[in-house]
Amino acid sequence: MGLFTKKPMHLLLEEAGDSGKGLKRTLSAGALVALGVGAIIGAGLFVRTAAAAAQNAGPSVTIGFIIAAIGCALAGLCYAELSSSIPISGSAYTYTYATMGELMAWVIGWDLVLEYAVGAATVGIAWSEYLNKLLVEVIHVSPIPYEWCHSPFQSHPDGTVNGIMNLPALFIVVLLSLLLIKGTSESAFVNGIIVITKVAIVILIIVLGWSFINESNHHPYIPAATTYVDHAGVSHNYGGFWGVIGAAGTVFFAFIGFDAVSTAAQETKNPKTAMPIGILGSLAVCTVLYILFAHVLTGIAPVEFFRTKGGEASVVAAISEYMTGYGWLAKLVTVAILAGFSSVILVMLLGQSRVFYSMSKDGLLPKMFSDLHPKFKTPYKANLVILVIVGLFAAFIPGDVVGDMTSIGTLFAFMLVCVAVIILRKTDPDLPRQFRTPWVPLIPILGVAACGLMILGLGWTNWLRLFGWLALGFIIYFGYSKKHSHLKDSK
Repeated sequence: MGLFTKKPMHLLLEEAGDSGKGLKRTLSAGALVALGVGAIIGAGLFVRTAAAAAQNAGPSVTIGFIIAAIGCALAGLCYAELSSSIPISGSAYTYTYATMGELMAWVIGWDLVLEYAVGAATVGIAWSEYLNKLLVEVIHVSPIPYEWCHSPFQSHPDGTVNGIMNLPALFIVVLLSLLLIKGTSESAFVNGIIVITKVAIVILIIVLGWSFINESNHHPYIPAATTYVDHAGVSHNYGGFWGVIGAAGTVFFAFIGFDAVSTAAQETKNPKTAMPIGILGSLAVCTVLYILFAHVLTGIAPVEFFRTKGGEASVVAAISEYMTGYGWLAKLVTVAILAGFSSVILVMLLGQSRVFYSMSKDGLLPKMFSDLHPKFKTPYKANLVILVIVGLFAAFIPGDVVGDMTSIGTLFAFMLVCVAVIILRKTDPDLPRQFRTPWVPLIPILGVAACGLMILGLGWTNWLRLFGWLALGFIIYFGYSKKHSHLKDSK
């Protein structure tokens, strides 16, 4: 069997139709939209908006959101076609296996670990930080002791205390993993409550903040092109064309997650119609909220405010200082961020377990990853292994170690999905497609170009980390996966 042997389409469609032995089909189109919104609206909205305004674009960060959304939408159209045509778990991994062969499928499956598992751990660490904010600023009790909410590689700024382990981060990963083992519909129900909560708070900020907009903060809307040097001495293109493009790259991270919807295709009641609605619907909802939120936030406070009082608490600080009488709203933002983090972790853990499930079904990972719980019909062993991996990372590794690796992994997956649509149109033109990406190959090519441009802006250090990660993946592939692949025995 060659490295580029493709998984036959008839095998994929047999797996999609085998609902009796496989994962339980419990999710509706509405639940998928909620899953997508749950994954997308996290801290990115509250943190990246202020950062992009301060460093890159000022009030024209709204244009940056539009550009990033266009890039995601191009990839989203391709995801929608593939997930409705091949409605089984695995997302980009499965689509690549069907179109580019086993080696590239392994590469993208391994690459998705960066987006899902590493991303979930990183968000878990941030969840721990915001839990302390909630305890101190909202509930007005003592925070968790430093040593029990930081990794052993971190020490207090005054040098008196070293971290031991991040217990809150470990706690949230364990809790959400156990929820996923219990069942996807239960997880979707909890996620739906979280989504309603945080979307309501975002809408509150937009509606209540609109009357506090100071028009002078929006002039000029696109600042003249200059260079801004931040507190760390790093230079950023500010204003003009490249400032807006830089803002698009910064706020792109706020869109990561919509593709996780496609990993739940095998648990969806009517995937051929529900998957396109889930993917494109969640993208549309979040884009509208993002643009309105950015418009209000940059209208409430001037750019200089975000530069001097920036960081993770920019939104809370802006509300407290410029929206007189709405201190309660600032506290609700802290709750919304915690809720946002929780749903992001939930969807990332779901996505990772389903990718491992699909890779295990193909023999590229041990069989245990595709074993289903006899009662709950969820890949519980995969969830438990991921719990251990993500939990250890969250408990013992600092959050800033990962950097932009999650984004590189995501963008790379987007590019391969776009290419897969073009290939599948050529190799299997008669495949039933409930949703068809318009203007193929133009849309997929534009998607590859847009994601490629954003990758170019991520810097050589992140490329180096990506290559190191892929090298480790090749060792595992040639050491185990290639020998155990089920394709070598199939005709």
